[in-house]
Amino acid sequence: MRRLPLHRAARADSLRGVLTPRGALALQRADGALPFAARAALVTALAALPPVLTGRPADAVFAVLGSFTTTFGRRMPYARRTRVLAAVALAMTLCVATGSALGAAARPQDGGGGALLVVVATALVAGTAKLACDRARLGGLGAVLLLFAFAVAAHGAPGPGEVLPRTLLAAAGAAVAWLVALAGRLAHPDRPERYAVVIALREVADLLDASAAGNGRPVVRHRATAAVLEAYRSLGPPAPPGPRDPAAAHAPACLTDLCWSLLVGTARRPPREDPARLARTLRAHADALARRRPAHAPVPPAARAVRRPHAPHPPPAALVVPALRTVLGTGLAGGAALALGLGHGYWAAVSAAAVLHTVDVRTAARRAAQRTLGTAAGLVLALAVLGLGPAPLVLVGSVVALEFLLEYAVARNYGLGVAFLTPLALLLTELAAPAEEAGALVADRALGSALGIVLALLCALAVVHDRAAVRARRALAGCLLASARARDALAAGRAAALPAVHARLAAAVVELREAEEAASGELWPAGTDPAELARAERRAYRLLGLLAAVAPEDRRTAAPVPVPPRTSRSSRQPDGSITTLRCFMIGWSLWVL
Repeated sequence: MRRLPLHRAARADSLRGVLTPRGALALQRADGALPFAARAALVTALAALPPVLTGRPADAVFAVLGSFTTTFGRRMPYARRTRVLAAVALAMTLCVATGSALGAAARPQDGGGGALLVVVATALVAGTAKLACDRARLGGLGAVLLLFAFAVAAHGAPGPGEVLPRTLLAAAGAAVAWLVALAGRLAHPDRPERYAVVIALREVADLLDASAAGNGRPVVRHRATAAVLEAYRSLGPPAPPGPRDPAAAHAPACLTDLCWSLLVGTARRPPREDPARLARTLRAHADALARRRPAHAPVPPAARAVRRPHAPHPPPAALVVPALRTVLGTGLAGGAALALGLGHGYWAAVSAAAVLHTVDVRTAARRAAQRTLGTAAGLVLALAVLGLGPAPLVLVGSVVALEFLLEYAVARNYGLGVAFLTPLALLLTELAAPAEEAGALVADRALGSALGIVLALLCALAVVHDRAAVRARRALAGCLLASARARDALAAGRAAALPAVHARLAAAVVELREAEEAASGELWPAGTDPAELARAERRAYRLLGLLAAVAPEDRRTAAPVPVPPRTSRSSRQPDGSITTLRCFMIGWSLWVL
């Protein structure tokens, strides 16, 4: 039997690896999902009920589109949430306004060049929204909701006189979402910070369990480090390091100090206490902090007097190629649906954008599997509801219930969320323009989703993301450089420089793991030695432990650490992606349209 050449076999193994949807059915922890889902349902009801009660049910759709603003900023502190949701509300309103204006001018329902123009504009909106949401690190459904708002407005057969009313309805829904999202500050002003600390406690508990079992420590340690740094970012400027009074050990800041102390301490030596018992204690305090109740658990050990990191924001990732994939996949899906004459052809474009709302091919394959299973379940649910011929008020009640279930489920598993997102979209379509047959509407959705998912996977494979490999090599070089500077600062006893060195090293080690995981999910080889990456990561965590052990008033130097090899300038790879000018041109083209 003839064997494949080595490079072909490696490429085949890589293809099988990235297209295997591992973890598609796994459920994730989602602290605070219940109050967030209740808030989203309340906003939807406040936006949709007034138009329906005044006898204009079709107008409720555009108010609901604006109210989708509430799905952003799930765990952001209120100060940042105020700014981010204001920008999202403006973007959602602009999507409805530009979509309505374009639909009134191009009339895509008549076919021809106007329909093709809307397909092109939809692809540009998808790519621009993807790039903007990735830059702002907005997770969840993100850019898909912005695209959905634009597509519904453009295909809703608007007349010139309906553009302004629809825009005002979307703005009203977005304003309601903004106000309700910030109203929680009056009752629980520290809720986002508490949930960030809860996540950090649970991730460090997982690290302690993994350390005791000896399984998956690098990946678990990375998640714990990222969670603790995010908790510090949420808490704001650091307080005095480490609690001295055991009664104060329940405070979020003190629990975060404990997490950081255990995190950097276990990188150098095993914890003094039983790791399993300590992990149970951390989880008990995480549950108590999430519920704002006293912890019925042993008082956690006081954190050592450690130097806190400044928790800098992580550097931006290579975001342009995923946005280009979204533009290409969305455009091809919309064009194919137009050529095939599918009803509601924009559903194919939205499905493609949802699959490509990822960072690499591996996560796109997982998202495609989740989208397929969730859509199938959602179509059955939608057919059951639409088959009853509900009145507009019942439709709105169903939309509110589905919005609650969507926000509660999507944080645990995307596919489970799609099972409620699919009937939600169909009911909104029915509310805007009642269909004669529910079966035809469901069939259009099924065909459009299948077409979008297939074309999205093909685009993910066709557009090579070489920037992921460049990012991995730069992250390795950056981690080695940060480690060398940390060693030099410790050896020279420069206490004044330690906070900045500490912050840079913490950010570098988190970026190293994230860049390597993103590169491993692509077909393009990263060109980095896994053993070298593991050595650099271990060295960085040991240095973090040494840096944290030097208290602010301590001027003693740490033991010398071997200096890692520095990378030369000639080894750096050129930036082989789209320039900022092209991104600007995409946004300018969208504005002109």
